[in-house]
Amino acid sequence: MSEQDLQDTEITPPSGEKLQKVLARIGVGSRRDVEAWISQGRIKVNGVEATLGQRVDLHDAIAVDGKLIKREEAAEATRRVIMYNKPDGEICTRDDPEGRPTVFDRLPRPKEGRWINIGRLDINTTGLLLFTTDGELANRLMHPSYEMDREYAVRVRGEVDDEMIERLKAGVMLEDGPAKFTDIQKAPGGEGFNHWYHCVVMEGRNREVRRLWESQGMVVSRLKRVRFGPVFLNSDLPMGRWREMTQGEIDILAAEVGLQPVALPAMKLKAKDKMERLQRKSTRP
Repeated sequence: MSEQDLQDTEITPPSGEKLQKVLARIGVGSRRDVEAWISQGRIKVNGVEATLGQRVDLHDAIAVDGKLIKREEAAEATRRVIMYNKPDGEICTRDDPEGRPTVFDRLPRPKEGRWINIGRLDINTTGLLLFTTDGELANRLMHPSYEMDREYAVRVRGEVDDEMIERLKAGVMLEDGPAKFTDIQKAPGGEGFNHWYHCVVMEGRNREVRRLWESQGMVVSRLKRVRFGPVFLNSDLPMGRWREMTQGEIDILAAEVGLQPVALPAMKLKAKDKMERLQRKSTRP
């Protein structure tokens, strides 16, 4: 077979980019959200209902619930991430039929896209929650393959011995499969049968930290997330408050999951510095 024949038989790679990846990157929703919306018939491409795995390019018109997505404006937006110190009693959904407060109630309204929560905390767990306008960043940070560790401060009631610690680090079987702490460290504080520990897990499974301790007959009386990957919950962020991360902090977080920095819109150096100073001061209710 001639070289020309080989070239003629080469498979042409599909053009464009997967629809769910495009919409996630510009902050319409996470990949999981977008895939669900496609299955529900809520997304159209050029007036036709989209299909899972469909590829699109810049010439395609994409609409979600009848609203045309302005991809050019969204593509120029800076990737944004917010740290939030979640209090007890808030749930991690946008709307609650029972009227309970949600973690979105206190957040500022972004000019482009919407806030996507990176993981969840149950109603009785406090501490660090991250939100972003970049669905691809959210998807990668939540995906188990990127092994993003989460650290919790936990107060348990009961007797904890070295054998129990070793079992929890070696792994135990829960109802949804094996689970373990990758690290457990005794922390100061606690009286009598109450003891504080710092524990690290590599997944975001539902109530995983509580269930691990409960598998050993322990009762978790307090649980607070203090770290997500390279992001720590600092003591200067009060409960129920948020802070927008600086572009440098966001770039470090994105690099952890293999994403390149998002270039800031073209602006004079002085204006860029001013914007970053405002971001650093943006702690507010």
